[in-house]
Amino acid sequence: MADNQTLAMRVSEISDPAVLFERHNTEQIRRIERKIRGEIEQKKEELRQMVGERYRDLIDAADTIGEMRQCSESVVQFIQDLHQYCHRLKQGRPVQSTRDQSPGLWKEKFYTMAAQIKLLLEIPERIWSAMEASQYLQATQLYLLCCHLHALLQLDATAGGHYTPVLARFPILVRQVSTTGHFRSTILLDSKSLLQGRAVSDQAIAEALVSTMLLEDSSPRQALAGFLLARKASIHKLLNQPQHGTGIKAQVCSLVELLVTTLFQAYAVFYLPPEGSPKPGEGTLSCGLLFSILEDVTSTTPAARGRRVLHEEMSTGSWFKYLPPSITEFQPVLRTLAQPIQTEQLRDALQQWIDTCREDICRGVGGLLVYVKSLKGLAAIRDAVWDLLSTDSISQHWSTVCQRLLDRPLAVWNDFLQQLFLQRLQTITKEETGAISATSVQLLVSVLRDLEVQTSHTSPGSNPGSGCGSQFEVDVASFLWSESPGDLPGDAGWVSVAQRGQRHHGSSLAMKTQALTPCVQSFCSSMDAKLKARLDDLQCYLPSQVTGSSSGAKENSSASTSGRFTDSPAVEEALREGCVLCTRHILSAVRHQLDTTSPEPSPAVLSSVLFMGRLCQSVGQLCPSLKICILGKQNGSEVTANGTPRQGRKQGKGRAVVDVSPAQAQWAGLKAELLSCSMEAYRIWSSALSKMLLDNFGTALRAESAGAILTTATNWEDLEIQEEAESGNSVTSKIRLPVQPSWYVQSLLFQLCVQVNRVGGHALPPPTLQELLQACLAQALHHYHSLMGQTVGTEGAFPMTQNRALQQLFDLRYLNSTLGCRAEEVKSSRSHRDPRFHQICDWLETFIDPFDLDVFTPPLNANLNRLSQRTSVLLGLLTGSEKPLTLRSSSNNSQEPFNILPLSNNQIRFGLLPLSMSNVRKSKSASRSSDAVHQLRF
Repeated sequence: MADNQTLAMRVSEISDPAVLFERHNTEQIRRIERKIRGEIEQKKEELRQMVGERYRDLIDAADTIGEMRQCSESVVQFIQDLHQYCHRLKQGRPVQSTRDQSPGLWKEKFYTMAAQIKLLLEIPERIWSAMEASQYLQATQLYLLCCHLHALLQLDATAGGHYTPVLARFPILVRQVSTTGHFRSTILLDSKSLLQGRAVSDQAIAEALVSTMLLEDSSPRQALAGFLLARKASIHKLLNQPQHGTGIKAQVCSLVELLVTTLFQAYAVFYLPPEGSPKPGEGTLSCGLLFSILEDVTSTTPAARGRRVLHEEMSTGSWFKYLPPSITEFQPVLRTLAQPIQTEQLRDALQQWIDTCREDICRGVGGLLVYVKSLKGLAAIRDAVWDLLSTDSISQHWSTVCQRLLDRPLAVWNDFLQQLFLQRLQTITKEETGAISATSVQLLVSVLRDLEVQTSHTSPGSNPGSGCGSQFEVDVASFLWSESPGDLPGDAGWVSVAQRGQRHHGSSLAMKTQALTPCVQSFCSSMDAKLKARLDDLQCYLPSQVTGSSSGAKENSSASTSGRFTDSPAVEEALREGCVLCTRHILSAVRHQLDTTSPEPSPAVLSSVLFMGRLCQSVGQLCPSLKICILGKQNGSEVTANGTPRQGRKQGKGRAVVDVSPAQAQWAGLKAELLSCSMEAYRIWSSALSKMLLDNFGTALRAESAGAILTTATNWEDLEIQEEAESGNSVTSKIRLPVQPSWYVQSLLFQLCVQVNRVGGHALPPPTLQELLQACLAQALHHYHSLMGQTVGTEGAFPMTQNRALQQLFDLRYLNSTLGCRAEEVKSSRSHRDPRFHQICDWLETFIDPFDLDVFTPPLNANLNRLSQRTSVLLGLLTGSEKPLTLRSSSNNSQEPFNILPLSNNQIRFGLLPLSMSNVRKSKSASRSSDAVHQLRF
């Protein structure tokens, strides 16, 4: 159907070829082309047939018309002769024959006429030669001389339409008269086209304008209007020329050059200094060329005889002496009075032209800059424009010309181009950062899909080598404890820490200490590389930071004075906004993924949740280009050089609050958003993990059968105690107390420790780890609280005996000491003990004999303290490095010489590695151990 409509299209219906290319494909356009060419050949054949059939009739008609014209001319000639003869008879004078005149006078008149005719025949050739040499003023003078010769020889046709006697006797002049009639339009057309050129001298412009004034009898103000219209047409031509064959940089530079040249030539051609002003000295710009040339051409003073039209030809030919003085001293005459243009009129005309051109330039250059796809190309165009404006020929006199013509300075870059370039820069930056965010979101979705597939296919017998990056995300511990050639740089053995640069901080071992998996590193490196490319592209548009060389200093100083980089803050703000929007778009995608997993995520998606948490946590560190893009290159390097935030806090304790720039506030807000999203992901993981582990714990805790309870029982120890009887004698008795928690308690803590270390627990944020422990403790207390109701209200359940109550009390205290809040959190009142803990303890103590409870409490606390110290290294991050420890000498009731590995009181990277303490810290450990005993006693 579309092909039939295409073939039915007529040539007259094709109004715009661009629309044709938009509506049809290549094959349809070729069919239309073949159809149009066929119609053209058909029309040509019809024209040949018509001409062939009518050619004979046309020849006959032409012959008849020629005969009629000859007959009419002869009749007219006879009537004119008869009229002259009758006129002479009426005056009473006899008709004198030319033979009666003196031979000398007749000969002189003949030579005069012959010289005029010869000059008339030579003038067209000289006019063409002058036009070929672009000497339009000389061509105009020759044309006006030719018109003067026509008037002298009376070559113009009479009112009756017949030829003059000269034309009748010299038929060759008939063709000459018709030829000279076309010179006026040709000279005017070429003169006006010369005005559109930007590489034309001031003298040539002035002569072309004088030629136009002489041919059109126009005034200087009309000449100024024509000059400005020609330059406006030249600007439109530059803006609308095809893109192929020339670069955008060349077009914009040509446009600026044309604009600047127009003002310079307007000054040189039309401007006249006010009366009484001093004459310009040497080295200054010339002005008033139009009026000086016009005076030279039209002046009739004796001083202007050397500038006559035929002054140079007077000595070249002998026949020139027969020309009359009216020809040899011919000078063109301007019918209108050439009054100088007033300064106000000149300023208003130029200002109106500048305002009109500003709209056209903004629209045209804005359309050209659409084809510039990089900031480097945009900077190249800007630098080319500034190099053009900074040349000596322009910068030396530009301010003077603008002040005299416009009575104000005119900044071409600021008034015409700066906003256009800034808008294009903002558009490019927005598009590029949008592309970065889109590709980053696609990469995020792809990684999450791979993680889900890897998690669903992970089994004990699966091949660990398949999907190594995804496997490391599922099991971060395998990544942390694996060895690779890039763990340490080759020079790490002999390069001191102070001399290590960014390369050492980005080594594989440094990444492992922060639990930054390969997927996180790959995502951040991809994003950082794209942002760095944007940053490098932007640096081409900003001033260079290198000031070592003299040439660089000169360039920077000139740039600062001329205002080339006045829009640098806006440029950096555009990149800052683009990067912030890019990061927030990625954050929104992460939040969307997190929303789909909550509130009850499956175990298969926890790896994805942790990946997103680690990603948001490490973007600010692994993407240094993001910080530089937001803070700026100089501020970003200063922030990096100032050290870590901890050092900054130490140094700034005694100082006043430092003013924060908007960029720093924006960067701080973005880091807060990243941290908030990271904490949300960790919160989802910790909530799911605690629920999964505590469900099994609750099932084992609420076991009702005696066999199930015995299955979870552990080791108890026999202790001999001495008591004083009523008779005063010492009585030795043996008691049994638990020394280990129940198996399900140990399994809970061990599985929790395994899961925390499996995800790189040493790099987890402390609030996340604390929330995990608090959630586990809270759910454990919930299960114990539910046990109270089960024991009280359920018939047939296994009774709560004293031994079971002792074991449950030991388990509960051990869980509370291990998972409870840290000492500094209690002191700072950031966390409060759960009141259910005291309720459950009181409830369990009701099943124990009060006398036995008093006897059991000291050794039970000792067992609990010893157990906490023994398992502190095994549980690692669950206990924390700040847990209180007790040395052997501080234990009063302990009889066995057990060994305890003291931990460092400072936070370390690997919580499972024991470090020996110095002698200076023993007193601190002893003081903390006393606090621990107090805590175990509630």
